[in-house]
Amino acid sequence: MSDRRPFAAVLAANTVSIAGSSLTLIGVPWFVLQTTGSAGRAGVVAFCATLPVVVAALVGGPVIDRIGRRRVSAASDLICAVSVGAIPLLHYAGALEFWMLCALMAVGGLVHTPGLTARGVLLPDLAERAGTTVTRAASLYDAVSRGARMIGAALAGVLIAVFGAESALLLDSATFAVSALLVTAFLRGVPAAEPQRAAGKISFAGYRAELAEGWTFLTRSRLLAGITVMVMMTNGLDQGWSAVLLPVHGREALGGATAVGLLVSLFGGFALLGALLYGAWGERFSRRTVYTTAFLLCGAPRYAVAAFTDTPLPLAVTMALSGLGAGMLNPILTTVLYERVPDGLRSRVSGVTTAGCELTMPLGGLAAGLLVDGFGATPALLLFGGVYLLTTLAPLLFPAWRTMERAPEPAGSDGIAAEVSRTEPALPGSAHAEPAPRPSVN
Repeated sequence: MSDRRPFAAVLAANTVSIAGSSLTLIGVPWFVLQTTGSAGRAGVVAFCATLPVVVAALVGGPVIDRIGRRRVSAASDLICAVSVGAIPLLHYAGALEFWMLCALMAVGGLVHTPGLTARGVLLPDLAERAGTTVTRAASLYDAVSRGARMIGAALAGVLIAVFGAESALLLDSATFAVSALLVTAFLRGVPAAEPQRAAGKISFAGYRAELAEGWTFLTRSRLLAGITVMVMMTNGLDQGWSAVLLPVHGREALGGATAVGLLVSLFGGFALLGALLYGAWGERFSRRTVYTTAFLLCGAPRYAVAAFTDTPLPLAVTMALSGLGAGMLNPILTTVLYERVPDGLRSRVSGVTTAGCELTMPLGGLAAGLLVDGFGATPALLLFGGVYLLTTLAPLLFPAWRTMERAPEPAGSDGIAAEVSRTEPALPGSAHAEPAPRPSVN
């Protein structure tokens, strides 16, 4: 008998949490620009927020399994609630220093990714309990996330314009608390959400061995390694866009935070549509073709249009089309990784792929801020857009991407199946990972 409640609870938790994160995505850069007037400082804050993400993702897989996915998710949300909420409270008290802002954002970055990973790796188990396929569950999971970003971004623009950036951060703090409550209440009793005790004594050597398993699995697959490198590049560029380039362009040319919020919301709305369309009909088409077309659509055009126009309408149209393409990416990536990674390695491989995909994010925001301060917004937009275009041509150039169309054979050409047989004797029917390397286009 199917039980949809745990899956629905995770969807609800993600909706609340990601909507709140959208408030911070817009609120923090705007807060820094308002209080300091420096794009470079906005880049420094973005660097501090994302550098710990890489560390947490890299070492978090074995920790998630040992502690339990439900506990990690709830604890992550509660810590994020405190770190985000402290920013406006300290500001109201007149005690907020710039280094404190950086430190609080770093704490949030350190714990947020393990929480997302803990929920994400549960998707195959929750889909099975709910009586649906992994592809449809992944599409719905991503659609809900996209919809939450749309709602949060629109709300952020209005809140910042009416009450100031501090109000957006306070609301984000509350959403983290609600997410923790949902996960704690509705995932209790789900075996995959509880601690997965490894055989033998817990030790640093054992922990290192578990982490190495995830790394070895990833590097033996040319496709998964290629996806990780590609998304690593685009995530860094997207971080520069969301943390610096779009807020600066919004302040200088578009009239303020409300326009930025509406643009991000428009992107999120069409990304939601793209995810739903792929969930309904995507399996009828070539994954590689859809993936490549969608990435070309969602990447470089945003930067070019922002560089050459100073009115909202052309960028709004571009953001809508970009969102439509972006919404189709994560369902493809999660399905590909689910097919290739066994359950016992899921958290470990997810941690390594997430760390790889987020490796350039700290540099993306920092580089964008320094480029804007040194050369202006237009050259920075053109440079980022050009690199994005070159990166998204990879699936057309390298043969490994052709294997995206199928699950690996028992004697797979890229070494995946051989590694599975050595590390996980009982291979489930499907497996995964934000867990798939997720583009962070927003």
